[in-house]
Amino acid sequence: MNEKETKLIGGYPYVRYSHVHYEPSEMVERSNSFHKWLDTRRSVREFSDKPVPKEVIDNIIRSASTAPSGAHKQPWTFCVVSNSEIKSKIREAAEKEEYESYNGRMSESWLKDLQPLGTDWHKPFLEIAPYLIIVFKKAYEFGPNSEKLNNYYVNESVGLAAGFLLTAIHDAGLVTLTHTPSPMNFLTKILDRPENERPFLLLPVGYEADEVYVPDLTRKPLDQVVVYYE
Repeated sequence: MNEKETKLIGGYPYVRYSHVHYEPSEMVERSNSFHKWLDTRRSVREFSDKPVPKEVIDNIIRSASTAPSGAHKQPWTFCVVSNSEIKSKIREAAEKEEYESYNGRMSESWLKDLQPLGTDWHKPFLEIAPYLIIVFKKAYEFGPNSEKLNNYYVNESVGLAAGFLLTAIHDAGLVTLTHTPSPMNFLTKILDRPENERPFLLLPVGYEADEVYVPDLTRKPLDQVVVYYE
């Protein structure tokens, strides 16, 4: 293994960085292929209970943790739940909140927008999927003397890590769903998380069920999502 080439800059250690480069034609082909592959990703609500190797979960979380973060604070914790009793508690609490949302909290326009997706307050996938990954954001850190230390751009940083996580799950040949029951404080209590952590996202992870249908959706075309200034 080659040793890293390092130097001190401003009194801090830096390592020499170089990236793989491609000819323009290959760049176009690779970027097009990646888009076509990633465009096959879909949110899935019907899961199989088929086991998934824990090493796969470890690796996708490692991938998520490569996301950039404010001042490199990495203000996230990934809680991985496979225990059936805990999953049942999470489902019960999530469905309670979701029932309230679908029966009073959500506006009529919101409910109308959800109709084509076929969602409701029932969340059986929270028990069926072999793993639940709950992403927590760290509002701050604790120092050696229990003093509070700032984190920066926490929502942005954790959002980036969540995007990396979704891509890594898709790359592993698994499916997931970005589940955000609101409010999510019950996750803090059930998982006994410290006061500096806030639940951000709940992801069931596993294989899709034997026969799954998803809404026939299309994503916005390029001219609706980009503005070039040339």
